[in-house]
Amino acid sequence: MRNSFVVAGAHVVPVTAPPFDGGAVVVEDGRITAVGPDVTPPRGLPLVDAAGAWLVPGFVESHGHVGIHEEANGWAGNDTNEMTDPNQAAVRAIDAVDIDDEGFRDALSGGITSIVVKPGSGNPIGGQTVAIKTWGGRTIDEQLISDAVSVKSALGENPKRVYGEKGRTPSTRLGVAKVIREAFVAAQDHRAARDAAAAKGEPFTRDLTKETLVRVLDGELAWDQHVHRHDDLATALRLADEFGYRLVVNHGTEAHKLADLLAERDVPVIYGPLFTSRSKVELRDRGIPNVVALAAAGVRVAITTDAPVVPIAMLVDQATAAVKEGLPWQTALEALTTNPADFLGFGDRVGRIAPGFDADLVLWDGDPLAATSRATRVWIEGASVYEWADGTGVTTPRW
Repeated sequence: MRNSFVVAGAHVVPVTAPPFDGGAVVVEDGRITAVGPDVTPPRGLPLVDAAGAWLVPGFVESHGHVGIHEEANGWAGNDTNEMTDPNQAAVRAIDAVDIDDEGFRDALSGGITSIVVKPGSGNPIGGQTVAIKTWGGRTIDEQLISDAVSVKSALGENPKRVYGEKGRTPSTRLGVAKVIREAFVAAQDHRAARDAAAAKGEPFTRDLTKETLVRVLDGELAWDQHVHRHDDLATALRLADEFGYRLVVNHGTEAHKLADLLAERDVPVIYGPLFTSRSKVELRDRGIPNVVALAAAGVRVAITTDAPVVPIAMLVDQATAAVKEGLPWQTALEALTTNPADFLGFGDRVGRIAPGFDADLVLWDGDPLAATSRATRVWIEGASVYEWADGTGVTTPRW
């Protein structure tokens, strides 16, 4: 069997089960088949002696632009925003990801094995996101986890600035909300007309933009809402209540001010990036303690680098900084693993060390949330893709 082995002797942190020392994690054909302190590995499988190391699931970056905002490629490698119309629901991030972007190699060195790549925040409706593994394919299609994840949307300064500079709607927060509201009303009308035509057996003209928003209305896709200020967050909640879609807050700089409302509605927050300056007005209240306050209020949180805004390998360092500010260790680990995968609909495959899950595993030479620890080996679906040896991180060639 390919991509099959046993990791033995490590301090294993399954995330959703108690940690244990010794024992084994068994991988067969790229999937985890057995986990526990008393597991007897099948004979004949290669053994990885991990005594003294920590074994954790691969981390999930739940909000990044790696591959569509390529590093060191300038204009030619920036496909983050299609800023020619404020409603770009029909565009798909999958069509613009360059898997040779250096950010993917950096992700492995930080123990990140999955990422949700999203369009940027220049449009009120930015387009469809995609969840992929960070290594292993010749094309993005061979790294695909799901292309039915979410639609990116933005409130606040960014779309207001972009279209205000063009002298067209939306140039205010009023206009941004109007664009989103009108788009969903049009999608509702489209769905009703489609269903009526189907009932009569009549043909119906397709519309990629409206069809995408119908998928949001039907709950198939989440609504990934870029939002910083608390007043914009109130608008996000208002719109979600009006149209009934599944809201996931992205950034949430001032989300702690409405933490009780978010907890009451079970609206999760992908918080961050934590390592940035207060570069614009809506970031004035940016602070690492804010994510601690959100979690304390009962809000489910993830942490993001918004890569390449913050180098993607520093995802774990941001979690470490949050722990220093009071975020519980277990909560910080969940913010890098189970939570982001669950928020965005692929928590049945990644984020845990458990039978049936993809063998996306990372060995660390100590507690991964300790500032001095390093990822020493990474597997994705059981394939060894990264090793730290002799002071050099080595990635396995894609082909």
